[in-house]
Amino acid sequence: MIVALLIGREGSQGFPGKNIHPVLGKALMEYPLIAAKEAKTIDRIYVSTDSEKIKEIGRRYGARIINRPEELCNSAALGENAFVHGYREIKKELEREGESVELMVLLMCNSPTILGQTIDEGVGVLRANRDFDSAVTVSRYNMWSPLRARKIGPDGLLHPFVPFEVFGDPKTLNCDRDSQGDVWFADMGVSIVRPQCLEHMEDGILPQKWMGQKIYPLKQWGGCDIDYQWQLPQVEYWIREYTPGKKE
Repeated sequence: MIVALLIGREGSQGFPGKNIHPVLGKALMEYPLIAAKEAKTIDRIYVSTDSEKIKEIGRRYGARIINRPEELCNSAALGENAFVHGYREIKKELEREGESVELMVLLMCNSPTILGQTIDEGVGVLRANRDFDSAVTVSRYNMWSPLRARKIGPDGLLHPFVPFEVFGDPKTLNCDRDSQGDVWFADMGVSIVRPQCLEHMEDGILPQKWMGQKIYPLKQWGGCDIDYQWQLPQVEYWIREYTPGKKE
C-alpha cells in the first residue's frame, strides 16, 4: 500500500498559525492534501498533529488522524522524528489489516508547492528503480550557491561559509551565480521514500535523513516550505500558475 503522511503541529514561533493560514481561499495545509487526493497512486492519507483544527481539515479530505505525542510538538522536535512516529503507527495499523507499506509519501502542512501528478511521477520512478531510496522534489536556486554563502566571524566581519578551495582553484572562480553549475535544493514539496529509510534513519544523508542515500530529483521550480510570512507571495504565485482559475 502507498500511504501519504502529512505532518504539522500547533505551535510555530516564526509564523504562528502558518499551517492553517489562508492562502488564496484555502488553508495552507489544504494544498498538500489536495495533491495527495489527486495522486492516482496513493491508497490512504494520514495526518499527524496535535492541532484540533488541523485534524478537522484533514478529516474533510478523508485523512485518518494520528495523535502526535507531546514530546514531538515543540520547537526542538525534528520533522524526521514526527515522520518516524507516524510511519510506525501506520505500519501497526496496516499489519492488523494484513497489509504492508510499499512507499511512504511524506508531506508537510507548510509545503504547498506540490501536485498529484508529481507524486505519481515519483512513485513510478521508485517502482522502476528498486535500488533508489527515495524521490523528492527539488527546485533550482543558483542565487543561493554555497559559493555565495557567508558567516560572521569572531571579528564581526563576513567570511566564506565554505572555504573557497572546496570549489577548486579560487583564481578560477567568479561572482556569476551560474558559474558553479545548477544548485538544487530539496524544497520539501514531497519526499517519497521506501520504508527502510524510516526504519534506518541513521543511514540517511543530512540534513533530511529520511531520504536515504540514493535520492532521485523530481525537478520543479519555486518550491519552498513556509516558515515566515514574507514567503507567502512566492507560493501564491506558484499556486496561481498551477491552479485553474487562480490566475489574475
